[in-house]
Amino acid sequence: MKEQKGVGRMWSLYKMGGVTPAIASILGSQNAQQMAFIRNANREQRKQSLLETPLRELEIVVFDLETTGFNPNNGDEIISFGAVVMKDGRIMEDETFYSLVNPKRLIPRAIVELTGITNEMVQDAPDLMSVLHDFMAFIGRRLLIAHASGHDKQFLNVALWRTSKVSLNHRILDTMMIAKWLEPQRNGYGLDELLESCGIPIIGRHHALQDSLMTAKLWQRYLARILDRNITTLGDLYAYLSKH
Repeated sequence: MKEQKGVGRMWSLYKMGGVTPAIASILGSQNAQQMAFIRNANREQRKQSLLETPLRELEIVVFDLETTGFNPNNGDEIISFGAVVMKDGRIMEDETFYSLVNPKRLIPRAIVELTGITNEMVQDAPDLMSVLHDFMAFIGRRLLIAHASGHDKQFLNVALWRTSKVSLNHRILDTMMIAKWLEPQRNGYGLDELLESCGIPIIGRHHALQDSLMTAKLWQRYLARILDRNITTLGDLYAYLSKH
């Protein structure tokens, strides 16, 4: 009877468009359900267009990842996720996400020193599939913002493909690209120097949640300047950024 229930559960996942019965049987029920959720959430995201939404009204998730290095195609892994929700331009400090991830490999000494995340800290952390499932549930269908987002997007795409055979469909705004548009004369666009120039206190750098909170404050400053230029929708902003 238990075996029949398990087969029925797997077949339900298959009908939802999540996973094939063969993959489900290999992964096991929990991982198969997590994969089905990620695949379904990603598919639903394709149906949403935020381009006509006024920037002031956007629900946003500002996020950051810490990783073991810079090349996810050469063995580097995510070791933590951090994120915070913004609504109507306000940072919702009671709506945050943070989790360590067990990378199933040693964290290099330089990364331990940079992030404060040790091999002992991640030893009992959840695996990538579990955290990725929870992260995708947290972000929902909101717009994403990150600083120097190419790094984070690359790792997310590799993680999504490895666990669920999908790529990220969410739109991402990059505060570095916005800074380059607003202040083309600057010599550098690292997060630290942009935070300093905006008078935002630097607290807990290279902690994924703290970096997310500081990037959210940076976005608040930039949003005011963007609106002053009579750029009111996400589509308008993308159009201006595409020219620079």
